[in-house]
Amino acid sequence: MDIIEGLSEFSSKFARWNPNTDLSGYPFVKNIHAPFTTVKRALPMMNLGLVSSAGAYIDGTDAFDLDSKDGDISYREIPVEVGAEDLKFAAKGYDTAAVLQDRNSQIPIDRLLGYQENSVIGGLNSVWWSVSSYVPNARLVAESLAPKIAERLHRYDVKAALFIPASRLCHQTLGIVARAVEESGIPTMMLSVDTKVTDSVRPPRTAYYKGEFGSVAGKPDFSEYQLRILDEALRWIETFDQPGSRKLAVDLQSQVEAARGER
Repeated sequence: MDIIEGLSEFSSKFARWNPNTDLSGYPFVKNIHAPFTTVKRALPMMNLGLVSSAGAYIDGTDAFDLDSKDGDISYREIPVEVGAEDLKFAAKGYDTAAVLQDRNSQIPIDRLLGYQENSVIGGLNSVWWSVSSYVPNARLVAESLAPKIAERLHRYDVKAALFIPASRLCHQTLGIVARAVEESGIPTMMLSVDTKVTDSVRPPRTAYYKGEFGSVAGKPDFSEYQLRILDEALRWIETFDQPGSRKLAVDLQSQVEAARGER
């Protein structure tokens, strides 16, 4: 299956796109079909991989390039032991305020390690993958970045992967990467707060809700909210029997909580 359907058409439109207009007139990828890999083991037996497009990098190392028209298609492989205080962010298309206040709002390492301790997941992989929040050239994502991420996930024997975008454009980037990873035989789940983009690019499994860029994994310093998002999305990895998207119940749960005066 093509990771990007109609790639030549996208490339032609992208060549004419003016990056100085931000995303005005940008030719977002449009796919009709989606790859799908059946889950072969239960969540408590899975080594879970995490892929973030918040543009995180370790302090003292090179930042992602945000000035190129194509974008930066490199990635960073970051050990889970690296603390939030040692991370910097090359951000474009989202506000870093939430992730700087609480890394888990965008990169939920602590929440997933908690799941590991309580056997909700078999384990969080020893490293996670960070990509740029700004990669306009989707062809390079499909042809270079996506297969590299898929190869690394296989190298670490990851059994399922969670994708968390930060900006509008990186909903497309991670959607493309998720398609390639799924095509390679690893089940995926993608969080989304921009259904227009994810419905267009069609990652195999999408869990969406009415959230904000920069805190796609949940509001900062609100662990209960973050856990609602992750719990439902991760459990859905097992229950999807075909490509598609589902709405998380986090909004309804939060409204009930607010009405009770609990938050």
